[in-house]
Amino acid sequence: MEHRTLGADGPLVLSVGLGAMSFGGMYGATNEETSRATMDKALEVGVTHWDVANIYGGDGLCEAIIGRYFADHPQARARIALATKGAIVAGPPRQIDNDPGYLRGELEKSLKRLNTDHVELYYIHRRNPETPIEPTIEAMGRWVEEGMIGGIGLSECGPYTLERAASVFPIRAVQSEYSLWTRLPELGMIDLCGRLGTAFVAFSSLGRGVFGDTPLVPEQFAASDFRRANPRFSAENFPRNEEKIAAFRVLAAEIGLPAPVLANAWVLARAPHIHVIPGTRSPVHLEQNAEAAAITLTAEQIAAVETILPAGFAHGARYAPNQTMGVEDYC
Repeated sequence: MEHRTLGADGPLVLSVGLGAMSFGGMYGATNEETSRATMDKALEVGVTHWDVANIYGGDGLCEAIIGRYFADHPQARARIALATKGAIVAGPPRQIDNDPGYLRGELEKSLKRLNTDHVELYYIHRRNPETPIEPTIEAMGRWVEEGMIGGIGLSECGPYTLERAASVFPIRAVQSEYSLWTRLPELGMIDLCGRLGTAFVAFSSLGRGVFGDTPLVPEQFAASDFRRANPRFSAENFPRNEEKIAAFRVLAAEIGLPAPVLANAWVLARAPHIHVIPGTRSPVHLEQNAEAAAITLTAEQIAAVETILPAGFAHGARYAPNQTMGVEDYC
């Protein structure tokens, strides 16, 4: 099982982590018992990088679930590299606040919900272009020195923001969507992270579930499901996407891997500083996801994947217009 450092000076973690957004029902109904079972399984199989945010589940719900778990399993906290995020103000209206005072207050609330006195990684969840990044990073550097956070992260930023931020204080990680159907980070971000000693953390590495072994049925998504508004899952686009992904599942079977394992292994093969944090609320899926940390794909297998799913194959944008606030574009 391959372990990678979470940034140049960060902890050593399994290359496959756990995204906890679905603990709060963003992809359909769930319950705390199931989330706890998923965390139990993460500890059992060595998934030691857990990622959450203050807005996941609404009003800190996902953080609170993890915090209650740590309260009942105090020995678990020392084993986990814990990451959370702040900056998105849910509203209404939805806003992005990068003011250091606001972020400090949100961090303190997150620590209380998480039942811990520090996190290994704290992200600016989205960038407000009207707030200069340098003073915010300078303030966050002081939080590192205080021991409140182990390192600074940026989420869904452009290379130009990373470059400016890193000129003030080392950036431990950049988190962005990256998968076989979302390839934008290849246009500079992954390379820049490598040069700076910054981990690149890929969320939605399974394309929000589309690279599973079983085809999705968007018509059956719960009313609260994030994907209902996503263009790639629309009645017009999804059948076209599913036709191509069905061929990928056939290839995975020929290689002898579950489709999610092949999809995660492909992402990890792109660079040695990449981590994946597929989101799940299922112990079974978590254990399967972790298998990618033990897979080394051959050049021939990678070429076969990219022949079936070349860059740009997906129909539809990765976000609807109302989902793009604070997401930086580039190239």
